[in-house]
Amino acid sequence: MNKKVLNLKSVFGLVIVGLCVAVFIAAIHAITIGTVDIPMRKVMDVILAKWNPENYPAKYSNGTLHDVIWLIRMPRVVLACFVGMALAVVGVVMQAIVKNPLADPYILGISSGASLGATMAILLGVGTIMGGNFVGIMAFIGAFLISIGVLMISNIGGKSNSVRLLLAGMALSSVCSSLSSLVIFFAKDKEGIKSITYWLMGSLAGAKWSQISFIVPFIVVGVLFFLSQYRTLNLMLLGDDVSITLGKNLYNYRRVYLIITSLMMGLVVYCSGMIGFVGLIIPHIGRMIFGTDHKRLIIISGLLGALFMILADTLSRTILPHTELPIGILISAVGAPCFIWLLCKKSYGFGGNKS
Repeated sequence: MNKKVLNLKSVFGLVIVGLCVAVFIAAIHAITIGTVDIPMRKVMDVILAKWNPENYPAKYSNGTLHDVIWLIRMPRVVLACFVGMALAVVGVVMQAIVKNPLADPYILGISSGASLGATMAILLGVGTIMGGNFVGIMAFIGAFLISIGVLMISNIGGKSNSVRLLLAGMALSSVCSSLSSLVIFFAKDKEGIKSITYWLMGSLAGAKWSQISFIVPFIVVGVLFFLSQYRTLNLMLLGDDVSITLGKNLYNYRRVYLIITSLMMGLVVYCSGMIGFVGLIIPHIGRMIFGTDHKRLIIISGLLGALFMILADTLSRTILPHTELPIGILISAVGAPCFIWLLCKKSYGFGGNKS
């Protein structure tokens, strides 16, 4: 038995190392690809010149080559990495919170709240005093407020549980969608409507180091927090009755988890718009590799999400010449067939039970 556990740990360690290497290689390769391809050696020179400028020519510390690599392509790749990680990990947590394998980061109305916030910002000018990023900020505010609203409504008339959270999310999602449609219906701004449509498809084109330095600490802390909560997440899959029998009430845990996931998703929406399917499909792939134990699943899903998002973003800006395909369209086109394939696999299970 001990030998089997040791072998499993060894395999898990090798998989983690392999995924880390794959993420690094994919990131460096993504930086080399663009309107003008840049050799990988020059990419590494620019990156290393940031840490040791004395040993590199001035062109690697400033100039056109430096600006393309360090200010345009690299922030985009780094943002893709952490957005993918956040979406995947939040997807894992959401599926545990509502005990539903079809749950994703947007299931509790976060997407509709963000959409309403962005729609009001673009078409009504709400939040313009917040500066150039007011659309993203309003989307963040909308997503976070709706999540708090879901938490409050699910507690009316009794303590919230997975079913009440799900129903409250569906109700508020419908309200937000209706309000967004109402604003669009009465708006006479064709360009604004076009901007909303593009924003809802998701994009990493506006990545900046200032944004990354702001959201990355929150995402890293959030992932580490949920990693420390793997026992409770495992327990959530067994249901409230079993958890109470074991002496643990999941009510307060759900509240805390929902607030933290809402904060993480609000930040993701702020930087990249709406990017779906990652938080739904990646956790299922992670379970196929190493089962349903959240101690391993969160790590595997985070790395898979980062790798998937880097590859998807690279493909979205290179698949069509001289134009960029919205990443949401590409991910949905790839994710839907993959998810159907997963559903057809008889050996796949959620929470230890085959489905």
